[in-house]
Amino acid sequence: MLQEKRIAVVLPAYNAARTLERTVGEMPRELVDEVLLIDDHSKDETAELARRLGLRVFLHDKNFGYGRNQKTCYTEALRTEADVIVMLHPDYQYDPRLVLPMAGLIATGVYDVVIASRILGGKTRAGGMPLYKYVANRLLTLIQNFMLGAKLSEYHTGYRAFSRDVLLSLPLLTNSDDFAFDNEMLVQSIYFGYRIGEISCPTRYFPEASSINFQRSVKYGFAVLWTSIRFRLQKWHLGKFRIFDKDGYGLRKYYRDLEPTSEPRNK
Repeated sequence: MLQEKRIAVVLPAYNAARTLERTVGEMPRELVDEVLLIDDHSKDETAELARRLGLRVFLHDKNFGYGRNQKTCYTEALRTEADVIVMLHPDYQYDPRLVLPMAGLIATGVYDVVIASRILGGKTRAGGMPLYKYVANRLLTLIQNFMLGAKLSEYHTGYRAFSRDVLLSLPLLTNSDDFAFDNEMLVQSIYFGYRIGEISCPTRYFPEASSINFQRSVKYGFAVLWTSIRFRLQKWHLGKFRIFDKDGYGLRKYYRDLEPTSEPRNK
């Protein structure tokens, strides 16, 4: 616990066996109440290794996609009665030691959402980020800051922390099941006025770390632009979109109907 708040870390995993142990080994486990790994039908030994490391493991019976994985992550984390939920990729690209300061900024009430920025600190390229990804990151961030009226250093990091209230309030179940989920979630947080903080996070790009290819990156880029357009149209009352409907299908509405996790799901 931290500031008398329960802390849960969720790991959306797919073929992460080569990097999972290093990720978990550097996590401040003494202050983390729960570590949950949701395995999106990996083809390697991710789930078996996670069990040996003492994690709570949840299995998808087929590969549903990155966004759908996170929906399970947050649903299962809420079942544990966690007050702060940190989402960390288990590919050892992000520094697991930052779980503590990220959770602390929420547990103390400073922010509602905290993202670990690869851009703050100015060492992004030194960490190995491919040039085309860096250029796309900067361009999309510039466009989104303009269209959303925000001033974030980036919108595309896979390392985030949320308060329980944020996860219960956002209409997350209307979001994409693919990589656009991350961006939609952050844009929703801006739309509904949640306080968003950033901390600098050094990253590592190496063969074992997960990364989407160029084709999927292009698809993601267009999805980011569409999310921003929907935000602006909704703000101008020129459109109405489900992802900005706070009374829509979110986890608060869904959570009321949840039963305790059955034994077969927690293997």
